[in-house]
Amino acid sequence: MRMNGLAAIVTGGASGLGAATAARLAASGCKVAVVDINEAAAQTSAARFGGLGIRCDVSDAASAEAAVAAARAVHGIARILVNCAGIGNAGRVVGRDGPLALDAFERVIRVNLIGTFNMLRLVAADMSGAEPLDENERGVIINTASIAAFDGQIGQAAYAASKGGVASMTLPIARELARAGVRVMTIAPGLFHTPMVAALPAEIQASLGASIPYPPRLGLPEEYAALVEHIVSNRFLNGETIRLDGALRMAPR
Repeated sequence: MRMNGLAAIVTGGASGLGAATAARLAASGCKVAVVDINEAAAQTSAARFGGLGIRCDVSDAASAEAAVAAARAVHGIARILVNCAGIGNAGRVVGRDGPLALDAFERVIRVNLIGTFNMLRLVAADMSGAEPLDENERGVIINTASIAAFDGQIGQAAYAASKGGVASMTLPIARELARAGVRVMTIAPGLFHTPMVAALPAEIQASLGASIPYPPRLGLPEEYAALVEHIVSNRFLNGETIRLDGALRMAPR
């Protein structure tokens, strides 16, 4: 897909992987709507490249519907959706104080998995009714999983389950939307230099980076964004989850 002039929506676009992706798509000529639960941060991120900043709780149906409608009103139907919104919440199934609180597990699933599907279903409906582009392509949806979906560590049950769900739904949804010319892909990042990691002490950041086979450093958000750009432009990529992790396989803890 040729990106110049196309409308794009990036969730979690106020920081980290989402912010880098939004900037990259804008640099490629896209009209980008930055969607984030932090409205001020979304608008600040979007202002860097003349985009649109919109507040949205991706886990809420009405909020997501309003955000997609707001983006459509300004930029037209989105041809690109990148789902980066997500949260992490470590906790053992059975800890010192007993079993993990069910609402803690549910919240991670609701934001990471249901939130991803919520945005996907709405944008896919718009894409499916849009005019076809080259080779009858109508749009590209890129979700964000994690290598925790495949080798999650102790304490990551909720996070791994949520990201495993994102990876698992990629193929069936890609098969369903193929008839409309909409591709669906997922990226499973490893350890990246995101705001969450940046808050850790420097020695811990260095240790995490050293655990990666090659290159022995944390991934850069710009490297994630570069993969997004390639997926959008490469029409034969569809229905797959790509690990972006420098060959890292996480230990149990």
